[in-house]
Amino acid sequence: MQLKTMVRRVEKIKNQLSGIGEMRPGSINEQFTVCGKPGCVCQDPKKPKKHGPYYQLSYVHQGKSTTQFIQKELVSTVERQLKNFKIFKRLTAEWVHLALAIAKEKLASDKLRLKMEAEKR
Repeated sequence: MQLKTMVRRVEKIKNQLSGIGEMRPGSINEQFTVCGKPGCVCQDPKKPKKHGPYYQLSYVHQGKSTTQFIQKELVSTVERQLKNFKIFKRLTAEWVHLALAIAKEKLASDKLRLKMEAEKR
Protein backbone atom coordinates (compact mmCIF):
# COMPACT_ATOMS: atom_id res chain seq x y z
CA MET A 1 0.00 0.00 0.00
CA GLN A 2 1.32 3.44 -0.89
CA LEU A 3 2.15 5.98 1.79
CA LYS A 4 -0.51 8.45 0.62
CA THR A 5 -3.16 5.73 0.64
CA MET A 6 -2.20 4.69 4.18
CA VAL A 7 -2.29 8.30 5.43
CA ARG A 8 -5.73 8.83 3.86
CA ARG A 9 -7.01 5.64 5.49
CA VAL A 10 -5.75 6.82 8.90
CA GLU A 11 -7.66 10.08 8.44
CA LYS A 12 -10.78 8.13 7.52
CA ILE A 13 -10.35 5.97 10.64
CA LYS A 14 -10.05 9.10 12.81
CA ASN A 15 -13.32 10.41 11.36
CA GLN A 16 -15.05 7.07 11.94
CA LEU A 17 -13.82 6.95 15.54
CA SER A 18 -15.25 10.39 16.28
CA GLY A 19 -18.74 9.16 15.39
CA ILE A 20 -18.81 5.90 17.32
CA GLY A 21 -20.87 7.05 20.31
CA GLU A 22 -21.39 5.20 23.57
CA MET A 23 -19.44 1.99 23.99
CA ARG A 24 -18.47 -0.60 26.54
CA PRO A 25 -16.47 -3.82 26.50
CA GLY A 26 -17.86 -7.23 27.29
CA SER A 27 -20.60 -9.61 26.34
CA ILE A 28 -24.18 -10.11 27.38
CA ASN A 29 -25.61 -13.52 28.15
CA GLU A 30 -29.12 -14.77 28.67
CA GLN A 31 -29.50 -16.83 31.83
CA PHE A 32 -32.22 -18.96 33.40
CA THR A 33 -32.25 -19.89 37.08
CA VAL A 34 -33.72 -22.36 39.51
CA CYS A 35 -35.13 -21.00 42.75
CA GLY A 36 -35.13 -22.74 46.10
CA LYS A 37 -38.89 -22.90 46.64
CA PRO A 38 -40.14 -26.47 47.11
CA GLY A 39 -42.72 -27.50 44.54
CA CYS A 40 -41.84 -24.68 42.09
CA VAL A 41 -42.12 -25.55 38.38
CA CYS A 42 -38.42 -24.79 37.98
CA GLN A 43 -37.61 -27.88 40.03
CA ASP A 44 -39.90 -30.34 38.26
CA PRO A 45 -37.75 -33.47 37.71
CA LYS A 46 -39.36 -34.30 34.34
CA LYS A 47 -40.00 -30.90 32.72
CA PRO A 48 -38.31 -28.13 34.71
CA LYS A 49 -39.32 -24.61 33.69
CA LYS A 50 -36.52 -22.33 34.82
CA HIS A 51 -37.06 -18.68 35.71
CA GLY A 52 -35.89 -16.06 33.25
CA PRO A 53 -34.50 -15.01 30.99
CA TYR A 54 -32.20 -12.71 32.93
CA TYR A 55 -29.49 -10.79 31.13
CA GLN A 56 -25.98 -10.57 32.50
CA LEU A 57 -23.21 -8.32 31.22
CA SER A 58 -19.65 -9.56 31.81
CA TYR A 59 -16.44 -7.69 31.09
CA VAL A 60 -12.87 -7.17 32.22
CA HIS A 61 -11.52 -3.64 32.66
CA GLN A 62 -8.06 -2.83 34.02
CA GLY A 63 -7.65 -6.45 35.03
CA LYS A 64 -10.85 -6.52 37.07
CA SER A 65 -13.63 -8.89 36.06
CA THR A 66 -17.13 -7.48 36.47
CA THR A 67 -20.64 -8.78 35.94
CA GLN A 68 -23.94 -7.00 36.29
CA PHE A 69 -27.52 -7.79 35.50
CA ILE A 70 -29.20 -5.74 32.77
CA GLN A 71 -32.92 -5.06 32.65
CA LYS A 72 -34.63 -6.59 29.62
CA GLU A 73 -35.67 -3.11 28.43
CA LEU A 74 -32.02 -1.98 28.35
CA VAL A 75 -30.54 -4.99 26.55
CA SER A 76 -30.72 -3.38 23.08
CA THR A 77 -28.92 -0.26 24.37
CA VAL A 78 -26.17 -2.37 25.93
CA GLU A 79 -25.86 -4.50 22.78
CA ARG A 80 -25.39 -1.32 20.71
CA GLN A 81 -22.65 -0.18 23.12
CA LEU A 82 -20.95 -3.59 22.84
CA LYS A 83 -21.10 -3.40 19.03
CA ASN A 84 -19.61 0.11 19.10
CA PHE A 85 -16.75 -1.13 21.29
CA LYS A 86 -15.97 -3.89 18.78
CA ILE A 87 -15.90 -1.31 15.99
CA PHE A 88 -13.60 0.88 18.13
CA LYS A 89 -11.22 -2.03 18.73
CA ARG A 90 -11.16 -2.99 15.04
CA LEU A 91 -10.51 0.58 13.90
CA THR A 92 -7.79 1.27 16.47
CA ALA A 93 -6.05 -2.02 15.63
CA GLU A 94 -6.09 -1.04 11.94
CA TRP A 95 -4.80 2.44 12.83
CA VAL A 96 -1.87 0.97 14.77
CA HIS A 97 -1.10 -1.42 11.90
CA LEU A 98 -1.10 1.48 9.43
CA ALA A 99 0.91 3.73 11.77
CA LEU A 100 3.64 1.09 11.95
CA ALA A 101 3.65 0.68 8.17
CA ILE A 102 3.78 4.47 7.67
CA ALA A 103 6.64 4.79 10.17
CA LYS A 104 8.54 1.99 8.39
CA GLU A 105 8.05 3.67 4.99
CA LYS A 106 9.16 7.06 6.34
CA LEU A 107 12.19 5.54 8.03
CA ALA A 108 13.22 3.83 4.79
CA SER A 109 12.70 7.08 2.89
CA ASP A 110 14.74 9.07 5.42
CA LYS A 111 17.51 6.45 5.31
CA LEU A 112 17.64 6.69 1.52
CA ARG A 113 17.67 10.51 1.67
CA LEU A 114 20.55 10.50 4.18
CA LYS A 115 22.49 8.03 2.04
CA MET A 116 22.04 10.23 -1.06
CA GLU A 117 23.12 13.34 0.86
CA ALA A 118 26.22 11.54 2.11
CA GLU A 119 27.11 10.49 -1.43
CA LYS A 120 26.88 14.12 -2.65
CA ARG A 121 29.58 15.19 -0.17
